[in-house]
Amino acid sequence: MDISLTDREADVMQILWERGPSVVSEVRDGLTDDLAYTTVLTILRTLESKGYVTHVEEGRGHRYAAAVQQQAARKSALRHLTSKLFAGSTELLFAQLVADKNLTPKEIRRMRELLKERPGEE
Repeated sequence: MDISLTDREADVMQILWERGPSVVSEVRDGLTDDLAYTTVLTILRTLESKGYVTHVEEGRGHRYAAAVQQQAARKSALRHLTSKLFAGSTELLFAQLVADKNLTPKEIRRMRELLKERPGEE
């Protein structure tokens, strides 16, 4: 499944992934931007129409929950980024990450460990 999120949608999804099923006011309270209740509701309804969020009725309102896993959204975003900006090359993406960031020795060690853990790779 190709998951495509705007920045605002990603912010709302992050709240749902972190906090679990939430009503609109809870999602709104978790956001760093001060958005109107109706704006957050519109974002949630849009996410639901895309199939990324579900809801159950709770009193007069709804409790919304993520219908897609965070890891699936990350993979989809990374595939999109790699395809659009790095001509599909994960090697170019990796080289850019390493070149542009001041990595700590701990981060470099962890990256090496992750590369070594790849099954079937030498």
